[in-house]
Amino acid sequence: QVQLVESGGGLVQAGGSLRLSCAASGLTFNNYAMGWFRQAPGKEREFVAGINWNSGQISYAVFVKGRFTISRDNAKNTVSLQMNSLKPEDTAVYYCAAQGGIYREPARPSTYDYWGQGTQVTVSS
Repeated sequence: QVQLVESGGGLVQAGGSLRLSCAASGLTFNNYAMGWFRQAPGKEREFVAGINWNSGQISYAVFVKGRFTISRDNAKNTVSLQMNSLKPEDTAVYYCAAQGGIYREPARPSTYDYWGQGTQVTVSS
C-alpha cells in the first residue's frame, strides 16, 4: 500500500519560511519522480515544483521560482519543499505526489500516480 505523508505545514507570517516534507512508503522511491502541488480555497490544484528520480531535472512554477527549493533524499524516501519569503497568496493546502516512469509534464496532475493527504500552509499578512 503506497502512502505519501506530508508534514511541516503551519501558520507563518509573511516573509517567513517553512519546510515541508513528504515521506513515501510502499513504493520503490527512486523509481518515481515527485511533485508538490497546492490548492487554495475555491481554486484549482496548481503545480508548485517537481523533481525527477535522481534530482537531475527540477521544475518550478513561475510564481515560486527563487523562493522555493525542492529536494529529495532517496536513502530516506523523502521529498522536501523549502519555502522562503512566503506571501499571503501562498496560503493553500500543499500536496506531494509520485509520478512513475519517465519524468514528464510535471505540472500536469494527471501524470501522477499517488497523492498525499495534504498539509495546510497559512501565511498571514
